[in-house]
Amino acid sequence: MSHFFVATPSDTAAQINAALAQGCNLFFTPGVYNINQTLNVTNPNTVVLGIGFPTLIPTGGVNTMQVADVDAVRIDGLLFDAGTTNSNALLTIGTQGSTVSHASNPISVQDTFFRIGGDIAGQATNSLIVNANNTLIDDIWAWRADHGNSGTVGWTVNTAAHGLVVNGANVLATGLFVEHYQQQQVVWNGNGGETIFFQDEMPYDPPNQAAWMDGSPGVTSHQAYGMGSYCYFNVNPAVVADHAFEAPDTSGVQFHDLLTVSLGGVGVIEHVINEVGGATPSNTTPVDVTSYP
Repeated sequence: MSHFFVATPSDTAAQINAALAQGCNLFFTPGVYNINQTLNVTNPNTVVLGIGFPTLIPTGGVNTMQVADVDAVRIDGLLFDAGTTNSNALLTIGTQGSTVSHASNPISVQDTFFRIGGDIAGQATNSLIVNANNTLIDDIWAWRADHGNSGTVGWTVNTAAHGLVVNGANVLATGLFVEHYQQQQVVWNGNGGETIFFQDEMPYDPPNQAAWMDGSPGVTSHQAYGMGSYCYFNVNPAVVADHAFEAPDTSGVQFHDLLTVSLGGVGVIEHVINEVGGATPSNTTPVDVTSYP
């Protein structure tokens, strides 16, 4: 523990940054931390560990944490909770456009959750952005709240575009859960990625079809296994999702064991992936696609 700065909620972001700059690891004790300047993790092999899910809330629209494009930073056991002023990102890993390989000593983000709304009327455009190549992300739940305290949930209240954006190459995601974001739940731009077990729920609350439209990334290599997507358009059941998963048609992008479900039959997903797979009839009958293409 002599190598750790033991943080408590009374510590300021400036104090935490000073400890990081000195080469300390971070140990966050339980509590709520108000972060008024971005926490910058710049040294390789830094451990940022939370116990009891310490909650980091940005103030004034700052980005909560930025990890430099260095080897072997480990983020584990934190809850990133969006503040009431919109942040562009809650956690960013690496530098966009970097060509540095971390294959021999990757950055990892594990057992880390993201929350937009539910407790407070939080707003953040992106929850997690992964720019660093070879990053490992494991047991990640990114949640735009569909319920919570009064006044903290609504289409124009807890706004958030994306749960996860991957720009780095050769990123591995195992146990990925992303729910209710207002644009793409996940945007995967980096080649050589792999996803093993993914669960998502589309936003429950699009007020109409025009308010919720989507786009597509363009990659040439990705492997995905065990993916499920669920809809429940309880604000307007007439809203239709054309498909749950969207991917370029190329031999290097392959999906295995996909399913879609309409929870309670409230709303429709017309296809599973691109134009393949039938419409979701009800919560008792998932639509399966065993492989694509």
